[in-house]
Amino acid sequence: MYIIVGLGNPGEEYELTHHNTGRMVVQDFAKKNDFPEWVFDKKSNALKSEGKIGKEKVLLLLPETFMNNSGNAVAKFVISKKKAETLIVVHDDLDLPLARFKISFAKHSAGHKGVESVIRKVKTNAFIRVRVGISPKKPARNASRSEAGGKPKGKKLIEFLLGKFSPKKLPILKKIVKKIILALETIVSEGLEKAMSEFN
Repeated sequence: MYIIVGLGNPGEEYELTHHNTGRMVVQDFAKKNDFPEWVFDKKSNALKSEGKIGKEKVLLLLPETFMNNSGNAVAKFVISKKKAETLIVVHDDLDLPLARFKISFAKHSAGHKGVESVIRKVKTNAFIRVRVGISPKKPARNASRSEAGGKPKGKKLIEFLLGKFSPKKLPILKKIVKKIILALETIVSEGLEKAMSEFN
């Protein structure tokens, strides 16, 4: 059984924020594939929904902890390195521009606190990640990185991550989410290599 985790922060105030991109993708995946209503799982402190893609069972998980503690929920279900191979973590990525995504396996966290938490709690980085770009595409000339849409730092970084997608950018995200859902379906039904060759 594959476990697909959408990283983000719980609560209405964080809906549609850049840092909740992973959570939004997994919610849309559930809708598109007619998964049952989300149920709160007390043991893991997460929302979960179980369904199938073709013949494959899939558990969807949305941790109800803040981003930095995402691994607590995941570790309740991923209890071995073998099980981690069928874990897919979907999360925002500042190193990729908006409208891009990348599938990777067994990579370092690159400073993403949610991914760091998962690696720490499941005691391995040998799991699948779907990194969804949230960075604006091109820095303007003669502008600082944070102003230009490069990688913001410090306080500006927190403001950006917890800031909501603008009405202009939301449709761009929604369009790429459709492709990410196809990629997730491909991983589950046809394997990681097939998905990487088709979508990366």
